[in-house]
Amino acid sequence: MRLVFILGDQLTRGISSLDGLDPARDVVLMVEVAAEATYVRHHKQKLVLVLSAMRHFAEELRAEGITVDYVRLDDPENRQDFSAELARAVARHRPEAVVVTHPGEWRVLQLMQGWSEALGVPVEIRDDDRFLCQPTEFARLTTAGKTGRMEYFYREMRRRTGLLMEGAKPLGGKWNYDAENRKALPRGHRAPKRKRFAPDAVTAEVMTLVETRFVDHFGTLDRFGWPVTRTEALLALDDFLRVALPSFGDWQDAMQAGEDFLYHSLIAPALNIGLLTALEVAAAAEREYLEGRAPLNAVEGFIRQVIGWREFVRGIYWTEMPGYAQTNALNATRPLPSFYWTGDTRMRCIAEVVRGTRENAYAHHIQRLMVTGNFALLAGIAPAEIEDWYLAVYADAFDWVELPNVHGMVAHADGGRLGSKPYAAAAAYIGRMSDYCRGCGYDAKARTGRNACPMNTLYWNFLITHQARFGKNPRMALPYKALAAMGEGERAAITAEAAAFLAKMKTPEAEPPAQISMPW
Repeated sequence: MRLVFILGDQLTRGISSLDGLDPARDVVLMVEVAAEATYVRHHKQKLVLVLSAMRHFAEELRAEGITVDYVRLDDPENRQDFSAELARAVARHRPEAVVVTHPGEWRVLQLMQGWSEALGVPVEIRDDDRFLCQPTEFARLTTAGKTGRMEYFYREMRRRTGLLMEGAKPLGGKWNYDAENRKALPRGHRAPKRKRFAPDAVTAEVMTLVETRFVDHFGTLDRFGWPVTRTEALLALDDFLRVALPSFGDWQDAMQAGEDFLYHSLIAPALNIGLLTALEVAAAAEREYLEGRAPLNAVEGFIRQVIGWREFVRGIYWTEMPGYAQTNALNATRPLPSFYWTGDTRMRCIAEVVRGTRENAYAHHIQRLMVTGNFALLAGIAPAEIEDWYLAVYADAFDWVELPNVHGMVAHADGGRLGSKPYAAAAAYIGRMSDYCRGCGYDAKARTGRNACPMNTLYWNFLITHQARFGKNPRMALPYKALAAMGEGERAAITAEAAAFLAKMKTPEAEPPAQISMPW
């Protein structure tokens, strides 16, 4: 018999490790272990999502007549880590071989590669064919010059899948409609109510477990509503396609206080744990365009995220780790300030995003990139610290997708591998794309002075600090032209005020309160 080990982000019936399973002989192993919940202290909602989805998936397999050996977190015999629990299962079942699917984290792959020798049993690691481009193929595309920028890789994925294609040409005549997808919401706009899922008995049991065992983890469970089964995930996808996709393109970059979801898909948590697959999601979006229910700019923008960016960052992760994570091109070393955990800051934009993150384990991509990410970049937060924060607080954050996005896009720590310019912005961008600046405790128009928005002071200080690196970047010509027009007095004031602000983040008051646990 074979022992098939399924991880918590591999909850797909068609996962490669289940291919060829013999229900009469083989056993599926699933384990809940504290080590995976605490290597960063994951948001309580993320823990509930994964554990509840695992338990539901196990029951679905059992309903098919498959034997599932399931070890719960509170089992007194549980040794609380993957390797130890696999060793116990091998001793119980004495399999001829162990079968696993390639994991989503470099750390776990290192464990897997040592299991055969440690256990004395062959361990077969199969490709994760839920993804469209395997690491070996990404490496070949890199050699062919097709992964230097995501746009070229994305076009290759479009050609391979045939999505939004008309022969060899893109539907509509353009590959990318991003320029049409940067509109701000009208004042007073009301976003549609989005489908959420009330906890069932299984989820309620897990919620009690998480509140008991992980009481010091970030986040609340009051608004938990993520899909935890394949059926619920399909309903969430259908809700996005009907209610939100037609307007997703226009307003995908917009932000509004109190509106945590707007027109975003809300399916990334389900997609990243395997309740949905990328190709089915992208194909469903394409049908909405082909059948006249959603415009091309919305559908193309969404499909680009799913088969373009998502696949691209995974390729970067698996072909450039572990060295990729060690780079720090901008020499950023400052600690993460406490308001990333508490939301206790006069900067309304950050306070609002942290609130939504705490309540939902979610923020959309512009909130992550241009609010919390932008501040981290401008303030020179150490890449590892901001990466651990993103990995801990978001329900859809798994290392293969979180690390490249934060390391490359947010921190520009890879020196430009993912983007040719840093995603740095002053308060004007946030004011243009949101209502956060209205009623904020800072002046969004001031660069210096007692009430100047820190985003402004830090932005211009960032340009001054890194002028040798970015001053000749053609994509940053306009801000450097504006910097050159400043007088020496204003430049000196910016530098001094930025230094004073950043120095405050090193004081004891900048550390999280005792009841907030840091995720490392």
